[in-house]
Amino acid sequence: MNYRFHPEALREFQAATIYYEEQQRALGERFISAVQTAIDHIIASPLSGRILEEDVRRYLTKVFPYAVLYSVEDEYILIVAVMHCHREPGYWLHRV
Repeated sequence: MNYRFHPEALREFQAATIYYEEQQRALGERFISAVQTAIDHIIASPLSGRILEEDVRRYLTKVFPYAVLYSVEDEYILIVAVMHCHREPGYWLHRV
């Protein structure tokens, strides 16, 4: 199954990557890897994530305090948010 990012989810993923890279060299790459590992797990087992709201599910990344929020569509998985777990809950709701 393929996946797509909601435009705002892609922007927040890119912003977090830049932030981590500015903190320490190669940390941005480690963040990308952690998110990609989460996405790979989601693709392999799309219904395994915890349901947050209606059809939006959450899968936590390893090491970083982030979650990939997604919905399973007919032909692809939509990444709704790459959310910092200490950010205001529900900020992404307008995306679904």
